[in-house]
Amino acid sequence: MCGWGTSSKCGRRIEGSHVGASRVRAAVSAAGRGALVLVATPIGNLGDLGPRAREVLAEADLICCEDTRRTRALLSAAGIGAQDRLLSLHGHNERDRLGRVAACVAGGGTVAVVSDAGTPGISDPGAWLAAQLAAAGENVTTVPGPSSVIGALVVSGLATDRFCVEGFLPRKGPERRRRLAALIADERTSVVLEAPGRVAGTLAELAALDAARPVAVVRELTKVHEEVWRGTLDEAARSFAARQVRGEVVLVVGGAPSRPPPSDAEVDAAVRAHLAQDPRAGPRQVAERVAAQLGVARRRAYEAALHVRDAPGHRA
Repeated sequence: MCGWGTSSKCGRRIEGSHVGASRVRAAVSAAGRGALVLVATPIGNLGDLGPRAREVLAEADLICCEDTRRTRALLSAAGIGAQDRLLSLHGHNERDRLGRVAACVAGGGTVAVVSDAGTPGISDPGAWLAAQLAAAGENVTTVPGPSSVIGALVVSGLATDRFCVEGFLPRKGPERRRRLAALIADERTSVVLEAPGRVAGTLAELAALDAARPVAVVRELTKVHEEVWRGTLDEAARSFAARQVRGEVVLVVGGAPSRPPPSDAEVDAAVRAHLAQDPRAGPRQVAERVAAQLGVARRRAYEAALHVRDAPGHRA
């Protein structure tokens, strides 16, 4: 395995020493194989970088990171030398990096993947790369740790037994409306990542769908100005409309209450409501929206859309 010293597997030379190198290698590489290691890094408090994460980052032959400047600063704060091991990995170049990363791992090297903060692969680069190497039979593992998704969920005060991660919502258009409707209809707790400048707008859109739904707005987790706001979507929309929001924000939205399957009359009513909002929408578009909103099969919603469209007195 290539450690501190000369590394031919990843085409670099590193000088130095590190206590526990063989132990780290054994932890991240099975039977002497190379490994891709997804390493969680702090979302704010540098004290959250665990001992095993430090060791893997110190020993990795290559470190793929969103922003090399931020990762270099993290390594420096942890007393780890970056040398020439940093390789940028973001949404625009992840596919281009596959060849170099795969060659390093296939040659027996260890490649660490980090995001700017938290666990890579969750609304951040890394998931696609990991999938490709796993499909090729390479060793893909993780050093778990900080995650804004899990952190926000467990402090929200909402149900944690069943939850889904929505990540970042589409900014506009029909896909955004579909995702918001699906989120409100979901009985699981939903975790949404949001930019500070769009928090008020997203809360207002969700409140329009279900004003009484509980929500937690979690801001700046683990940082000096950490805040956890809890209330209903209506209260949140009114509160945050008057605020200038700063920092990293996670919205945790309570799940929809369980209810019996919607009746045919309810499905027809939902179809009419969507047609009234968008008279030009075709049956398939309406069916998709109604299916997401009510949690019914798309075929059932489509048949209802055809029925409403062909009913006497309906205006096309």
